[in-house]
Amino acid sequence: MTGKERRAQLLDVGRRLFAERGLDGTSIEEIAARAGVSKPVVYEHFGGKEGLYAVVVDREVERFLALATTLLDGEDTMAKFEIAAVELLKYIQENSDGFRILVRDSNPTSGSGTFASLMSDIASQVEHILGDVLKTRGYDPKLAPVYAQMLVGMVASAGQWWLDERKPKLEEMAAHLVNLAWNGLSQLDPKPRLSAEALKELRNGR
Repeated sequence: MTGKERRAQLLDVGRRLFAERGLDGTSIEEIAARAGVSKPVVYEHFGGKEGLYAVVVDREVERFLALATTLLDGEDTMAKFEIAAVELLKYIQENSDGFRILVRDSNPTSGSGTFASLMSDIASQVEHILGDVLKTRGYDPKLAPVYAQMLVGMVASAGQWWLDERKPKLEEMAAHLVNLAWNGLSQLDPKPRLSAEALKELRNGR
């Protein structure tokens, strides 16, 4: 392998092991053995397992933030939030190792750790959206930070739970998430489904 290819291989191996066992439960020997190299090769590329872990986490944070930023763009409609919920669950489903690494070092309610910091960054983006939504509905826009934390925390916790359960199916789970976030408990739809507008955009490959 070239140096670039070896580095990519070590990142893939480390990602899988860190997702399974965390930083403390993974040894440099295990990383090297899984990659079929000697320990000095890992040290050469990353300086040790902590260096490898830091690069893996940074990549996952960048990927997650890029996704969140893209999903939060555009007009604030129910279909937009339905699509966002679907795409977030797809990310969790297709990138389960990366998501497990992000959530492993902190609970979303703990206020510390990589995932908590990431959720705080996303809540700040949501806050700007909710400020306008609250204002148009006659609510105090100063409450936007409160609602942003609640909304992001709900989605993050639900995503972690769904990663293990994988029930209900993805689009149904997304519909229930938006049902609670959009309608509230007092106006819950007994049989929520994604709107035709959201389904059309998703089918067209958004």
